[in-house]
Amino acid sequence: MPRFKELRRAYGFDEVAIVPGELTINPELVELGLEVGGFKFPIPFMASAMDAVVDPSFAIAMHNAGGLAVLNLEGVWTRYDDPASILQEVASANRDEATILLQKAYQAEIRDDLIARRIHEIKDGGGVAAVSVTPLNTKRMAPIVQEAGADIVFVQSTVTTARHESSSMEGLRFDKLLEYIHIPVVVGNTVGFTATLELMRTGVAGVLVGVGPGAACTSREVLGIGVPQVTSTIECAAARDYYYEESGRYVPIITDGGIRTGGDVCKCFAAGADAIMMGSPFAATTEAPGRGYHWGMATPHAHLPRGTRVQVGVNTTLQKLLYGPTSRTDGTENLVGALRTAMGMCGSHTIREFQQAEMVVAPAIKTEGKIYQFAEARR
Repeated sequence: MPRFKELRRAYGFDEVAIVPGELTINPELVELGLEVGGFKFPIPFMASAMDAVVDPSFAIAMHNAGGLAVLNLEGVWTRYDDPASILQEVASANRDEATILLQKAYQAEIRDDLIARRIHEIKDGGGVAAVSVTPLNTKRMAPIVQEAGADIVFVQSTVTTARHESSSMEGLRFDKLLEYIHIPVVVGNTVGFTATLELMRTGVAGVLVGVGPGAACTSREVLGIGVPQVTSTIECAAARDYYYEESGRYVPIITDGGIRTGGDVCKCFAAGADAIMMGSPFAATTEAPGRGYHWGMATPHAHLPRGTRVQVGVNTTLQKLLYGPTSRTDGTENLVGALRTAMGMCGSHTIREFQQAEMVVAPAIKTEGKIYQFAEARR
């Protein structure tokens, strides 16, 4: 008999729902703390390492708000003394010109002095200096980053694994990296149990979850690669729990990308996330440097761009996005309040307890009984 490839079902945010608990508690009683590599944060929210989302000023503002923002060390902030004109050009360009303009802008050399300067700017402002590099540049940049005083290093690419073949004498090995730099290293991105478990066994301090869900990412269209975020988070959370039983070391997972509303935020944690990372919602704040636009780290790729510039507008503030108050009814502001409320409805005092909340497959969760909302939206 012929053997046929079998497909398993995977789920995204709009296909599942969280089931309320048998106990409810007041939202103000829940605890939202996050620890990564010895650094503790009041809220488990991170801002993506995108040039139009995080600059040193935004990183400081995010720290003051209780979360963590990650600065891209291979973007315009380390290629230009003042990238304001570049950001303005990108915001002013039409859609067809934007990627070409970005490709040209990213041809300028990355400057070691600017790497150090940006880290110092964040530290001088009282923030935790979290920075992002790609695996290709990690070996060269890691000593510079450590000497400049960075607190956490994110090593990010579309897909990251512990085992990698390349034409170099020895590719990037995270266990070796951790022998010569003494900074917590968070790696990503992954979507499955085995790859996540192998990364945790190298000694990393955290793992980013998600391939292709971000609004500015086109990897799913260009490469056809990706797994919906709820399923990805569940599988990576299983690897985290397995590794904790195996080693006694708890390595947080961070669901990264595709998160639009408070409901999406809550589903990430119920699926097993310890933290979330967002780009588009933060790009729409007055504090973000992108002037209402943003793009992914792979958008300026010289040969195969896997991202696009998207317009999100400037329509909120960091305070309102995270904490409110808000008059919006679509769940796009007061995300921390949404998380607290959902945890209270499930009787969860902590994120760890909320990770155990029951979830169901519910493809009608956003449409059931909502005919009047849809009619109003069409008017």
